[in-house]
Amino acid sequence: MNKCCEISLIGRDLARFDPVAIDQLDTTARLEGMGKVVGLPDLHAGNGIAVGAAFWSPDRIWPHLVGSDIGCGMALWETSLPVRKFRVSQVGRRLQGLDDPWEGAMEAALSAAGLPASLASPSLGTIGGGNHFVEFQRIEDVLDTDRFAALNVKADRVLMMVHSGSRGLGQAVLQEQLARTGKSGLMASEPEAKAYLLGHDQAVTWAIVNRRIIAQRFMDAIGVSGSCILDIVHNSVTPHDSGWLHRKGAAPADRGLVVIPGSRGDFSYLVEPVPDFAEKSLVSLAHGAGRKWSRNDAHARLSRRYRSSDLQRTKLASHVICEDRRLIFEEAPEAYKDIAGVIADLEAAGLIRAIARLRPLLSYKTRRHD
Repeated sequence: MNKCCEISLIGRDLARFDPVAIDQLDTTARLEGMGKVVGLPDLHAGNGIAVGAAFWSPDRIWPHLVGSDIGCGMALWETSLPVRKFRVSQVGRRLQGLDDPWEGAMEAALSAAGLPASLASPSLGTIGGGNHFVEFQRIEDVLDTDRFAALNVKADRVLMMVHSGSRGLGQAVLQEQLARTGKSGLMASEPEAKAYLLGHDQAVTWAIVNRRIIAQRFMDAIGVSGSCILDIVHNSVTPHDSGWLHRKGAAPADRGLVVIPGSRGDFSYLVEPVPDFAEKSLVSLAHGAGRKWSRNDAHARLSRRYRSSDLQRTKLASHVICEDRRLIFEEAPEAYKDIAGVIADLEAAGLIRAIARLRPLLSYKTRRHD
């Protein structure tokens, strides 16, 4: 067995980390050529790879550490809709047909982003399943008045967060690579790695285009306009410190503002990374609250206690549109960690300044019955 490289955990109480996720980090830290591994406060067990983690190697790339949803991330938009005019029932009624294929100029949108027309897909402009969502929010409170004022964000406008990824393209890129080389690390200087990075980078760009189209579709549906405040990717591999930084469910701390969502029934936070301390976390931050229970556990626990209709309203009085009966239990707020604790861990480590707290108004996942 290879020697374990350095593992750092970001959190005030390390005993609160899931032992299964820690074991997964340890396994990854023993990969030949691994240089450093970081577990963030939202760390939880994944499908063999811990989620909420960053991995750095001086010379190798592991596609399976990035995973199948290459380019998945969060975009935050400021809409033209004043909070005082937001009506949940009215907005909900207008959100129709958004799981259907986008009817816009797909090849033109891809071309404008430097992508080949061959990457056109019926899934472009759609959210997808799992933990992906679109959420309308309002600013609950401003935590750093000076920094908030400098952003020129209007405190009285409805915000919209989009969480989605590469919708099957990343899966295809990963599966093609695994079929050729398995889970072996690729020497970054070799042609095999360069070929993977080409597909990876296209999937990242595709995911960014996807989030932009999703945002436009939702704004068009309710008759508003908007502007993008940020778009961050939390599944990727990028050059860093003369090596390669893999993020698996980890937001970048070197790309400006970051939005860190709670569960669909909890607050989200707009934060600013603190560069002075970024290296202790491999220039990475938590990408959300992180799961407390697996999907199967969440469904088993909660389907005995609630009806699906009970989960369409949250403790914050926000509304949820999710017509997939299993998914609404799997993604229930109780299945996630406390986002306030995650933010407090990041602040205690000196990694962020919290700028504003965002309250959910309406979360959209799917209207389809699977």
